[in-house]
Amino acid sequence: MSLKEKVEAGIKQAMLAKDKTRLQALRAIKSQILLAETEKGGVQALTPDTELKLLTKAAKQRRESAEVYRAQNRTDLEEVEMAELAVIEEFLPQQLDEGDLRERLLEIIQRVGALGPSDMGKVMGVASRELAGQADGRAISNAVNALLNNTNA
Repeated sequence: MSLKEKVEAGIKQAMLAKDKTRLQALRAIKSQILLAETEKGGVQALTPDTELKLLTKAAKQRRESAEVYRAQNRTDLEEVEMAELAVIEEFLPQQLDEGDLRERLLEIIQRVGALGPSDMGKVMGVASRELAGQADGRAISNAVNALLNNTNA
């Protein structure tokens, strides 16, 4: 079942349950899918990789919006963004916890032969591809930076 089919089924369930927050989040995902399908000559079906990128982008937007609302003491709007984020995360792969992320990054660092902070670009290129959707890009970057600086010490 494609992401689009799953989202459409979720929309029907949310409408029946009268769950406005879930419905709003699912409609936003569907909107992004439709935009991607009609973009650049109209690809009929999205690849799983493209679907993952769409979901990751949507989740990142919700996180950033929630941070802005938190900084402005707008907890009402922050709660809406976090609720929508929870719905989006249901469609994303399981996120790596800090320990698992560190372990996977150590494997990548060894594989690419990184010796210090100057090799961050090599590590980030591989890590971003392999860990796409499993960890936030900022978390990957921070962890790689910390690991490469520790290997130099």
